[in-house]
Amino acid sequence: MAQESKSGHRLKTRLTEKLGCRYPIISAGMGGPSRSELAAAVSEAGGFGLLGMVREPPALIEKEIAAVRARTDRPFGVNVIPASTDPKLLDEQLEVCFAAKVPAMCFFWSVMPGVVARAREADCLVLYQVGSVADAIEAERAGADIVIVQGVEAGGHVRGKLPLSVLLPEVAAAIKLPIAASGGIVTGADMIAAMAVGADGVHCGTVFLPTPESFAHDFHKRRILDAKSGDTVHTDLFALNWPPNSPVRVLRNSLTEAVGHKLWGHHPDKLPREPIGEDAGQPILKFSTHSPLRTTTGDLEKMPPFAGEGAGRVNKARSAAQVIADMMAEAEASLDRLEAMRA
Repeated sequence: MAQESKSGHRLKTRLTEKLGCRYPIISAGMGGPSRSELAAAVSEAGGFGLLGMVREPPALIEKEIAAVRARTDRPFGVNVIPASTDPKLLDEQLEVCFAAKVPAMCFFWSVMPGVVARAREADCLVLYQVGSVADAIEAERAGADIVIVQGVEAGGHVRGKLPLSVLLPEVAAAIKLPIAASGGIVTGADMIAAMAVGADGVHCGTVFLPTPESFAHDFHKRRILDAKSGDTVHTDLFALNWPPNSPVRVLRNSLTEAVGHKLWGHHPDKLPREPIGEDAGQPILKFSTHSPLRTTTGDLEKMPPFAGEGAGRVNKARSAAQVIADMMAEAEASLDRLEAMRA
């Protein structure tokens, strides 16, 4: 377990108080990679782990919640995405989470006040990831406890259209809730920079994706570790399984290269349904949003290698606990540097 550093005391924030964690670091609920091993490892190391249960069957969610609790007694949350989930399945997902008395729920994409109300009634903390000032205000009005502000630099599905450095201070000025910054954050220095303009902590995905605890396929992990700055693209090419006009950020691959500069305008209804792989007995379609997992077989290179703009600075494999320890040490060094400048 990571030891508490000096910066751990200096970085007690509204976020750590609300979530009951030692460090202001949330691991993103990445659908697929963020299973129980990763969520539990992050929480046990002092951060706040999220299970990524996007459109997963209730039985798997129940199993993964139990698996987290078998690994740690620290708080964690479950991430689902109401806007991209069949209403019946969403209802079943929520009921499983509420029955298991999970400490927190995290929601993403368009704000749905009714879902927030249900979670609050079940005594769950509610984190809502948003990509605009308007959505942040709506999440606050709906009763969310924490808002995650996503900049356009983020990997995976991207709600934000502005750089985090622009959007974050605007949201901080508009709402009173604790804020976690998301998008391109992979170091403790990034965390301190975000906190300087309004964040109470950070929400990170790409930096945790190559950890051994991540359920991502080794192929995807290697793509992250080999990435250079500027290797990601923002596109709607990987559009199947999500509503239209749902951009993603991925590392370039053969599919993005094949379309050249035509990275936009790929409506899911106009894309072919061509199987390129399989996972858990289900086909994976070309242009779908399914990234390769440990259990995935097929043409992995054509599947979306989700990654944020910070991927170029993630160049060595580390455990989730080491990622958190490194980020806190980097944060400590950044604070020391700033204090020395004031002396």
